[in-house]
Amino acid sequence: MVTMHRRRLPVGTSTPPIGPPAQFLMDSTPALVRAAREWAREFVNYEAPEAPHEHVDDVLLVLSELVTNAVRYGTEPGDSVRVVLDARTGATRIEVHDPSRRHPRPLPESDERQRGRGLFILDALAVTYGVDDRPMGKAVWAELRWTANA
Repeated sequence: MVTMHRRRLPVGTSTPPIGPPAQFLMDSTPALVRAAREWAREFVNYEAPEAPHEHVDDVLLVLSELVTNAVRYGTEPGDSVRVVLDARTGATRIEVHDPSRRHPRPLPESDERQRGRGLFILDALAVTYGVDDRPMGKAVWAELRWTANA
């Protein structure tokens, strides 16, 4: 199941629209990561067309990490994951909601382990990030910023 909602900015305005941010809801399967990434690329390019390609790439990397962790550690078969995006001039906010109350935690650094690098990626790319408890789970979020080239 895939459900998408999009806010549209009226042509010729710079004021953010009133209403909920864009949302993507899908059953928690490994295919969710790719589908969410494709949706996020389209969304950021539409909502912030002036964003540098590097910013879009960073958004997709952070989103992939958050969604992968939600699928791997935050859901069971039959659960859904919700991705919420808000893109505007200079910033993109990513939220990934899952039904688990367990917060992400850093693992000790290791050159041998293939997993456990998500929080290091967030530290490197996000201006700020965190976890908010929700009545039915949690939302892991990150905000990435960029500046326009003059």
